Amino acid sequence: MALLFLVVTACGVFPARSSLAEERPNILFIFADDQCYETVRSFGHTDIDTPNLDRLVERGTTFTRCYNMGSWSGAVCVASRTMLNTGRFVWRANAVYKTCEKERQAGRLWSEYMKKAGYRTYMTGKWHVPANAKKAFDVAVDVRGGMPNQTEAGYNRPHEGQPDPWSPSDPKFGGFWKGGTHWSEVVGNHGVEFLQEASGRDEPFFMYVAFNAPHDPRQSPQEFVDMYPLERVAVPENFAALYPFKDAIGCGPSLRDEKLAPFPRSEYSIKVHRQEYYAIITHMDREIGRVLDALEQSGKADNTWIFFTADHGLAVGHHGLVGKQNMYDHSVRVPFMVVGPGVEAGGQIDEPIYLQDVMPTTLELAGVEKPDHVEFHSLLPMLRGEQSESPYDAIYGAYLGLQRAVTADGYKLILYPKAGRARLYHVAEDPQEQHDLADDPEMKPVMRKLFRTFRQLQDELDDPLDVAAAFPQLAG
Repeated sequence: MALLFLVVTACGVFPARSSLAEERPNILFIFADDQCYETVRSFGHTDIDTPNLDRLVERGTTFTRCYNMGSWSGAVCVASRTMLNTGRFVWRANAVYKTCEKERQAGRLWSEYMKKAGYRTYMTGKWHVPANAKKAFDVAVDVRGGMPNQTEAGYNRPHEGQPDPWSPSDPKFGGFWKGGTHWSEVVGNHGVEFLQEASGRDEPFFMYVAFNAPHDPRQSPQEFVDMYPLERVAVPENFAALYPFKDAIGCGPSLRDEKLAPFPRSEYSIKVHRQEYYAIITHMDREIGRVLDALEQSGKADNTWIFFTADHGLAVGHHGLVGKQNMYDHSVRVPFMVVGPGVEAGGQIDEPIYLQDVMPTTLELAGVEKPDHVEFHSLLPMLRGEQSESPYDAIYGAYLGLQRAVTADGYKLILYPKAGRARLYHVAEDPQEQHDLADDPEMKPVMRKLFRTFRQLQDELDDPLDVAAAFPQLAG
């Protein structure tokens, strides 16, 4: 995607700051689970159909380089959602994770600030934050846990030439089908119902519409699976049978996400998993479309801001990996679209952001002064054209004590302390991260500079890991 900075001025299509608080626009936040940035057709990925996400791209502005900071847990969504709702960077979010209910009671969660601003707050779908959602929101319906139940038949499959023991469309496997209606359809139904009711009310609303899709078990009606015959599905350009450091970085067969597909990976098994991944995304896209249509029919669309993103991405065959517990872009980078009054239609901003920046962005729209503990940044200055550069000089990434990463100046440095291995990619020229430059002597100055940047970020973020001991050649 070409870089296109917006030239919208604060005195043009955007309301003045003071009137933003007075008007208190509605907020519709739509959240996916495990959705990689490359699974939106409008981004140039023609192997998937996403007509309603494409609507958002066409109607609003896309941030093309949106990241998650990482995780202290194998369930990366836990860390991502804790950061999102508390506004804290990863390690300080970790520090309050177990006391999130106290944070709610103290009024320091995202939804609590929106309540104080006079919003009627609504939530449905995946929560996965240890705070009482039914108290955090005025209305909370069908609050779900981390994922639908997986079954033993859903692991270590499929094997070419052998019957597949599992089916994405058979309700007998439960999962998304538990309760009789697919969970994405349940979320869509609830979103439509709330908007129908909101059409007759005067107070502004804040909707937190969180799909469990496309997290595994990746289930959808057969008509959606049939949209993706295997001959339509390509293996990723950076496909590998095995990732060379999988065990040392915590991504071996003992990791739940990774054992969904057989080791070593085969092109056939990855095609099937990607078929099911695309199908559940397209199915979710249909439900998103129903919510968007209901918003139009409610009469509230003209004064509503829509944000779409996901909590993190997913490998599904990239680099020999299947899960999201890694530092490659397919797992740390997500879609991020904004539609709202005065937002440039079809606009693109290539500057890096974190997905959790949506929280302070909506607080500013609601007229709420950013609390001291909220560390992420409002995106409104960039959307207005008042600020052309990202508020972040570099993008940080972490997974447990096993992986670290920094992306800056067109390069990404990945560190594996347990393996004692560093990997370097020139992501500006090698977006698929296929060519590791770490052993090139001419790249040592670049690596040392990135390592210094990373150490500075560690200090700023209270990262407890001592990476210098593992990489003396970079620290010196």
